[in-house]
Amino acid sequence: MEPSMGSASADAVAQRLVGAVLGTVDLLSTFLGDRLGWYRSLAEDGPATPPQLATRTGTDARYAREWLEQQAVTGLLHLDSDGSADERVFSIPPGTAEVLTNQNSLNFLAPIGRMFGAVGPALPQLLEAYRTGGGVSWDELGDDARQGQADANRPWFEHQLADALTGIGDLHALLSRPGVRILDVGCGGGWSSIALSRAYPTATVHGIDIDQPSVSMATDNARAAGVSDQIRFSHGDAADLPADQYDVAFAFECVHDMPRPVEVLAAVRKSLAPGAPLIVMDEAVADSFAPDGDEVERLMYGFSLFVCLPDGRSSRPSMATGTVMRPSRLQEYAQAAGFEELEILPIDDFSFFRFYRIS
Repeated sequence: MEPSMGSASADAVAQRLVGAVLGTVDLLSTFLGDRLGWYRSLAEDGPATPPQLATRTGTDARYAREWLEQQAVTGLLHLDSDGSADERVFSIPPGTAEVLTNQNSLNFLAPIGRMFGAVGPALPQLLEAYRTGGGVSWDELGDDARQGQADANRPWFEHQLADALTGIGDLHALLSRPGVRILDVGCGGGWSSIALSRAYPTATVHGIDIDQPSVSMATDNARAAGVSDQIRFSHGDAADLPADQYDVAFAFECVHDMPRPVEVLAAVRKSLAPGAPLIVMDEAVADSFAPDGDEVERLMYGFSLFVCLPDGRSSRPSMATGTVMRPSRLQEYAQAAGFEELEILPIDDFSFFRFYRIS
């Protein structure tokens, strides 16, 4: 945790903001390298001069040169050999390659650049929303945002979710029952549904999301993963779910985005068989607000300011929860929806998330 800025000198505040500017430059430059395929080309095809990288990726050599130089200056790329501007050879170190190209790595952070990159074009709309109380939806933020979120969570679902659930004995036993019916609310790009179907191959999974492009993306992902016969995805509002259909429900990182979470949770409760649980995965923020928060608090308020709170207010009426949904707030929603108990599950070190069982 950084020291409080409340009593800091102007020089200290300025120094911190200069550091933030440098971090912003790094983040947006990774957005360029990710979206233009420059990192992937360096990782897969090897070192390159600016003209070589531009030719490989169908981009402009002058811009490629400026980006390569900036990446070497900031330390993300390595200068293999010097020479004239177009003869310099750059390579990507293994650590940078893992973080910015390996979508199977738990260290994969390129999607975060995509999410904040998507905020740029929406800044005028965000300013207007902040003035009027309106909102900016995921659909308005576009594919970089929705794909960024899906890809950021993908490695955790693919490599950690099965083990995390296995560690909760009674839940694992329920999920292992032949023919168990699983509901995945707010399924997004479908990686959570795919991970559940792989971990529990006798289950049937129904993923539902209110964003049609996300449903299409999930359908394509399930088909490519070879599990489309076990999963069905549908576009719709979870508040309209039919009654008594499912043996267990999951809501992965979506409750805080819901304009009307109580209405949705109530519909999920009615859709569950008697005694069946709802498992919620949401951000592992602090139990209560306090100034000078840790890095998780700071990051989640960042997502809240630019993505989740504006999305939550893009539909009315709205509870306007925002990303920083503390356990007490989720408990309020669950009780209002008719659930009786909320338990924090002993699943640790799962990215930035906390798991709850609601019944």
